[in-house]
Amino acid sequence: MSARRCRIALGSDHGGFVLKTQLVGWLKSQGHNVTDVGTHSKEAVDYPVFAAAVARAVAAGRCDFGIMVDGAGIGSAMTANKIPGVRAAACYNEALAKNSRQHNGANVLTLGAGQTDFEQAKAIADVFLATDCTEERHLRRVKMIQDLESARAGTPVMAAIKEMKLDLSPQDVARIAERVKQIVSGGSASVPGGSAPLPPAQLARMIDHTLLKPEATQADVKKLCEEALQHNFFSCCVNSSWVRYVAQLLRGSSVKVCAVVGFPLGAGTPEIKALEARRAIREGAREIDMVINVGLVKSGDWDGVTRDIRAVAESCKDGGALLKVILETCLLTKDEIAKACVASMKARADYVKTSTGFNKGGATAEDIALMARTVAPKRLGVKASGGVRTYADAMLMIRHGATRIGSSNSVKMMEEAAAACGGK
Repeated sequence: MSARRCRIALGSDHGGFVLKTQLVGWLKSQGHNVTDVGTHSKEAVDYPVFAAAVARAVAAGRCDFGIMVDGAGIGSAMTANKIPGVRAAACYNEALAKNSRQHNGANVLTLGAGQTDFEQAKAIADVFLATDCTEERHLRRVKMIQDLESARAGTPVMAAIKEMKLDLSPQDVARIAERVKQIVSGGSASVPGGSAPLPPAQLARMIDHTLLKPEATQADVKKLCEEALQHNFFSCCVNSSWVRYVAQLLRGSSVKVCAVVGFPLGAGTPEIKALEARRAIREGAREIDMVINVGLVKSGDWDGVTRDIRAVAESCKDGGALLKVILETCLLTKDEIAKACVASMKARADYVKTSTGFNKGGATAEDIALMARTVAPKRLGVKASGGVRTYADAMLMIRHGATRIGSSNSVKMMEEAAAACGGK
């Protein structure tokens, strides 16, 4: 705990009220002088009002730092940064808090109550308050931010902007477009040369390392996380009851937590699926794989299918998580697969996914190609899962349009990838 005693402006909207109240008591117990600018109840309010109040207290010098809590922390950061003299940062872990202070001289911390519990918030706030921006290279860049804010002519940053050449060549545009596609697809990249071997490091960032067996023990889950950290897989995909534990094991790494919802049947109500998703996100999940209501699909109730997906999609959007919709393709006709993809696009999902792995079949290249073609207009990702057990399986799916692979055999797949690429 930092020995520094600070004057802190603390605010929240209704969604952050409970966490803010907890932080007020904790910060005061640490000896800080806390000014609570509100809100003071769970009654619905507009977060910009309170974010601006926090920011103005810091900009005016009445407080050394500000902390603002809303649902995601993003809107409050945007608001606070409109106040001259404020450098607000939305932080979801201690590493971001340290970086925002050490590198950027942030003076307002925004937190998302939907992503951060009280214990996490305390750790983040403690690091934020204890860290200083002292290195000359960082101080120089903070000064550039201040100069940019004031738009003073003759300063280094304004001179550099004036001299910048912003004309883009066709090659520049093509590279930017390719990078945007990679970002939209969750960090994956296209396969070089179409059928050329994909290097292990590149393949790893396309893999959701998966353990969904009902008999999985805590030791099994710990091993899953250790393997994911060793190989730098994109995520660990687990049942929602393991999310908090997995988030603790992966804390500070680039490996994300993925939770399944409505698994494996998908026959629950939209409200329950949405609630399960919200809890998983609150406990650390950054991606949700929900099972579609197959019965509604087979009944042709496409409005009901869309509502089911949208309920979970809204939970994910509120919590800053990606949503993948598991279609269970082995139970659907080609027409139903295409229509389920359309419903996923309408409901604002981020991915469509083939299978749970708990039914009579898994991913096929034909289904992946159909899904990829259908969701292309909205640039949704496509996840191949169920029966993808070898490097050859993964490469087949990727060549047909998969941008993410779900597998419980990921470690063996990496060994095969290394062999295929000459041990690299």
